[in-house]
Amino acid sequence: MIKIKKKKKKQMREEETPRRRSRRKRRRLNPRVIPVLIALGLILVVSIFLICKMLYEKYSPSKEWVDHNEYFDLRDDQEMAVILDNELLGDKARFIDGKVYLHVETIYQHLNSRFYWDATENLYLYVLPTELVSVGVGSSEYTIAKTKQSEDYVILRADGSDAYVALDFLKKYTNFTYEHWEEPNRVHIVTEFGSKDVVTAQRKIPVRYKAGIKSPIVAEAEKGAVMYTLDEPEEIGEWTKVLTKDGYIGYVQNKRISADFQEEVSAPEFDEPEYTNVSKDYTINLSWHQVTNMDANEYLLSRIADTKGLTTISPTWFSIADTDGNISSIASQSYVDYAHQQGLEVWGLVDNFAEGVSTYETLSRTSSRQRLINQLAAAAIQYGLDGINVDFEMITEDCGRAYIEFIRELSIMCRINNIVLSVDNYVPTSSSSQYYRAEQGVFADYVIIMGYDEHYAGSETAGSVASYGFVEQGIKKTLEEVPAERVINAVPFYTRFWRTDEDGEVSSEALGMDGADAKAANNEVEPTWDEQTHQYYIELEYEGSIYQMWMEEERSIEEKMKLIKQYNLAGVASWRLGYERPSIWDVILKYVN
Repeated sequence: MIKIKKKKKKQMREEETPRRRSRRKRRRLNPRVIPVLIALGLILVVSIFLICKMLYEKYSPSKEWVDHNEYFDLRDDQEMAVILDNELLGDKARFIDGKVYLHVETIYQHLNSRFYWDATENLYLYVLPTELVSVGVGSSEYTIAKTKQSEDYVILRADGSDAYVALDFLKKYTNFTYEHWEEPNRVHIVTEFGSKDVVTAQRKIPVRYKAGIKSPIVAEAEKGAVMYTLDEPEEIGEWTKVLTKDGYIGYVQNKRISADFQEEVSAPEFDEPEYTNVSKDYTINLSWHQVTNMDANEYLLSRIADTKGLTTISPTWFSIADTDGNISSIASQSYVDYAHQQGLEVWGLVDNFAEGVSTYETLSRTSSRQRLINQLAAAAIQYGLDGINVDFEMITEDCGRAYIEFIRELSIMCRINNIVLSVDNYVPTSSSSQYYRAEQGVFADYVIIMGYDEHYAGSETAGSVASYGFVEQGIKKTLEEVPAERVINAVPFYTRFWRTDEDGEVSSEALGMDGADAKAANNEVEPTWDEQTHQYYIELEYEGSIYQMWMEEERSIEEKMKLIKQYNLAGVASWRLGYERPSIWDVILKYVN
């Protein structure tokens, strides 16, 4: 029995062996599959690597730095970037012999618009209350009231048509501080003082060009470094725009900085010039007296005979005669003496109405501008004038800076000699900003609004000379720039009688008050009150033409005087003496007494 069992086991082992071998054969890999598997493995490894690289590139911070010369747009070794308060300007300064020089236009636009650059005569000027500061190109000397002073550096440098002024010189007359650095050249000028929002770096952090970790690095802030925070018009999420203390503007992550706090930026010790003004202790009632020749001076007595409450008379005596700054004059000593006997001040008027004489050419050159000022001041002293009234009209935009410089420089002579300086202006519009009324309000004693010529001889449509809304708008706009105690509003003593032909051609004639009444009476037209213009109005049709008139008389003038009182103005002026009727003075007197 035992033998039989052993035999069966042996036989079973012999029968199972081929089956096991068959299974082993099936487990062996096909040699042709191995390369495929290797390739798939490599692809997997590479894919993982690329994914990791992509994730790293996407989420890891960039270590790239900006090119600082490109960042500041510096093209040579002398160019210097300008950071003004919190803004990187497009303008460039110059760095020469260890000094920072700012372009004259940059100074005008951003630092101090009272500096004046005379490109024709290469002079740089600044008006102080009683002195004129002057410096020439390439000089280390400057003049104050004809006295020479000097610095240990060149004050004013020229490079072709460009001129640059040393910041150290500007600091004498302008309230600012500055700090500059080299490599790259940059200067930070501060004109705004007081509390500033700042943050500090919690550790050494990059300041990036834009808000994002992939943006290149502009600068690095050391741990504890203080940075000014800047306003950002758009939401930038987890980033804050900053200005570093060494002049770089960029972005830092909020999680790497402290919360905002305040730092006080102290202003330097600086004495602002005080431009004093003459201020009368009464309400001014001025009238312009149109004098066209010497003989017309003799009519003063008859012109003022029926006036009441008149304080000031302004005869049209002076005019720019040529571009060298000479004046023509029809001034009369007997006229001044008689006016003074009647208790009237005399403010001699100077205009720019002479044909063929360029106002721009006269005022833009310092030599001709000074000659004009000196001749006006000499005439005022010679005749004992109480004031000078400047009536320069049609000032072009390119003449604006020279014009206001003329007013500034003329104010020196007036202030020294106690002469009242008044300046005539159109009703403010966007096209008359070059008159710089705000500056006039600083340097002149009185700014006069010529509150008329809403419609004038050259108008293409008929209309009021001075409607109520037009006058009020002129007053309100002027008061946005000039204190009320220095503003005088001028009213018209004339009106225009308009004719509009069938073909639309418009013409008019100027009439005094009695003349306007006569027109209405002769045409048998009864004037009606117009609530919109606050004037009496007539209209008639004759032989196909339409005739219209918006009249100036007692009621319309009183409406304008109410505005002068309502806005607490310094007084009233009127154009022109002789066009009014005597009863007008009783109306005016109610508001200027």
